[in-house]
Amino acid sequence: MSDVAQAPSGRRQWKPGEKADGSDWLTVFAGTLGALMATLDISITNSALPTIQGAIGASSTEATWISTAYLVPEIIMIPLTGWFTRMLGLRTFLLIMTVLFVVFSMMCGISDTLGSMIVGRIGQGFTGGAMIPTAMTIVSTRLPPAQRPVGMALFGFTAVMGPVLGPLLGGWLTEAVSWHYAFFINLPVGIFLTGLLFVGMKHTPARLQVLKEADWLGIIGMSVGLGCLTVVLEEGQRENWFQSETIVLLSVLTAIGIFLLLVGQVYARRPVIDLSILLQREFGSVFIMALLLGAALYGMAYMIPQFLASIADYNSLQSGIIVLISGLPTLAMMPFIPILVKTIDLRGAVIFGFCMYALSCWVDTELTANATGADFYLSQVLRGLGQGFSMLFLNQAASSSVPDEKAEDASGLFNAARNLGGSIGLAMIATLQARRSAFHGERLSEQITTNSPQVQHLLDQYSGTPQGTESVLSYLSQLIHVQALVMTYNDIFYLYALALIVVMPLALILRPLPKGQAPSATH
Repeated sequence: MSDVAQAPSGRRQWKPGEKADGSDWLTVFAGTLGALMATLDISITNSALPTIQGAIGASSTEATWISTAYLVPEIIMIPLTGWFTRMLGLRTFLLIMTVLFVVFSMMCGISDTLGSMIVGRIGQGFTGGAMIPTAMTIVSTRLPPAQRPVGMALFGFTAVMGPVLGPLLGGWLTEAVSWHYAFFINLPVGIFLTGLLFVGMKHTPARLQVLKEADWLGIIGMSVGLGCLTVVLEEGQRENWFQSETIVLLSVLTAIGIFLLLVGQVYARRPVIDLSILLQREFGSVFIMALLLGAALYGMAYMIPQFLASIADYNSLQSGIIVLISGLPTLAMMPFIPILVKTIDLRGAVIFGFCMYALSCWVDTELTANATGADFYLSQVLRGLGQGFSMLFLNQAASSSVPDEKAEDASGLFNAARNLGGSIGLAMIATLQARRSAFHGERLSEQITTNSPQVQHLLDQYSGTPQGTESVLSYLSQLIHVQALVMTYNDIFYLYALALIVVMPLALILRPLPKGQAPSATH
């Protein structure tokens, strides 16, 4: 068995030609499974939300907190994971998080009130947020450079497939069994994961002295800053942004939190997370691209089901199947990732991924009110290629752009960027939907008057029926609403395509991996 108990993170020095053993791979698989479980639960409730809302007696506005209550603590926890790992040891920390994740999942599954559901989702978010960056850290520290691409491919699989599989799995469980099983499914997975952690990882003693040396300003600042920022992004449009006193207060708290975090960077002996790596041009570029990819990944997973439900009258399961198409190219790429990493220039792979992603968004700018799931087939395949190349190769870039001792910080920041980007993307979509729909609706209404031949024809056609004029006006109002909504979706797809193209040149800053050699996590 590998001697990996020398540090809380399980880090070791690899000799030339040395390979990971069975316990190392069990640990990698356990980390990947935990990350997949956590990313699935971000979106698994999306398709079941109307059913859950009715079951617990929540309004449509209150029901949005079922998703927000998971996302906020998760984003807080992701960058704090490295600190907890140093204090408790990797195996102990993951075991605690896994057990608590299952407990909170069961709490959600048996909830019959909004309050208990929100408490359970907050617990899920904190514990699930710990599993995402630890998976990337495990790959960087438990596998030698020659085998690291395989581990990174597995981790990249969870990053892409979690948001894609979540709505489909949640929709299927809701339709076939009950919404409760969207949470109960975590019980057998959690038990299996606990067994893997016991078998594959060695115990390392806790270092409680880390508490005395902790960067408390940074911890408090990060928790307050990221937490409030996420709520601002999630609730801003519903609260009419800065016209709301609540949003203004949360924005002020965000600024205070960020200030405390920056103070901790200067005065703490060991900051809770080393933000200086953001100033390194390679990792800084990865961080910015991860923000946009998170916005695209979570934004598309949200937007396409919304379009199909409101325009094509699809149910949650039918929409989930269309979303799943984008995961198939990524799934097909998995066996070839280690070969591609060794033979393809990393910069070219990321650029290709961004091009495919932008092209997929461009294809969707020509949607009509008659569009169905079939109209998304091509764009979803292109999107899958884009997600696969951009996200999987950015994982490689993130791990290879920092030294081993910064692996935990890089993992936390990379994953936080992806999830924070998702919040930014969803906030942008909500804002544009409200404002562009109103804009297009007004423009269309100006073009449709009672004197136009089409309206006169409709009025003549229904003039002999009861409430004929009212029926025509209702029909026209619905027609304008649908057309304005379709035009709004086209606008959003166009903006995503443009943003992906604008950010794409940052890939040129990345340092290419030597051809024929595996990536190293050191400079």
